[in-house]
Amino acid sequence: MKVGILAGGVGSRLAEETEIRPKPMVEIGGRPILWHIMKYYASFDFNQFVIALGYKGEYIKRFMVDYCHLYNDVTVHQGQGRVEVHDGPRDDWTAELIDTGQATNTGGRILRLKPYLGSETFMLTWGDGVADVDLNALLAFHKAHGKLATLTAVRPTARFGRLELEGNQIAEFSEKPQTGEGWINGAFFVLEPGIFDYIAGDETQWEKEPLEQLAKDGELMAYLHEGFWQCMDTLREKQLLQGMWDGGDAPWKVW
Repeated sequence: MKVGILAGGVGSRLAEETEIRPKPMVEIGGRPILWHIMKYYASFDFNQFVIALGYKGEYIKRFMVDYCHLYNDVTVHQGQGRVEVHDGPRDDWTAELIDTGQATNTGGRILRLKPYLGSETFMLTWGDGVADVDLNALLAFHKAHGKLATLTAVRPTARFGRLELEGNQIAEFSEKPQTGEGWINGAFFVLEPGIFDYIAGDETQWEKEPLEQLAKDGELMAYLHEGFWQCMDTLREKQLLQGMWDGGDAPWKVW
């Protein structure tokens, strides 16, 4: 089963990092968050990726082409113009890197991946978020209901510390899931090829007309994920993920 990853956005709210590279290449623990996402899917044996490129897509291409050389010992035979990669751990991935345009919206990027995703069920996620979703259970849920689309619904951690008050005294201060705020779209989709019929073109935003119409047609289901989920839209969120990684408490690190 193929996994589509949208990795073409500008990431303007993370401008401190994305002026020089696309957001999926912002590093957590010395590796791009895109790498973390791919490692997570591959840990469930989903290792065929179709990546939608856009803003600074050449950066992602260079990383993928040089990946084995960057993270393994090598011998460079200058006279022969050859690089020998030594034996060692390697990720058994296939990554199709597709230029989907600089200004294309999310729905348009998905539509442009259609020739590469084939006519089978596929998975899809954003290139800027990690979670500890049970992907096998997610896929089983999707197959059981028989609809065109499943999204993973999550409860994000509160952006600011939650205050529990007793009068004017703070009884508790903590960052917890926003259970009172309801569920949000956490990506980690499972989709049928029929969803392409809901996308008009490059200007279509996946999160608007397609998902709204799928819901109206009774073709959109939610897999409820009570566990960890975190996007990386801001520098604060990047630092949060980095702190988890550094502290050995990264819930998405299952490999």
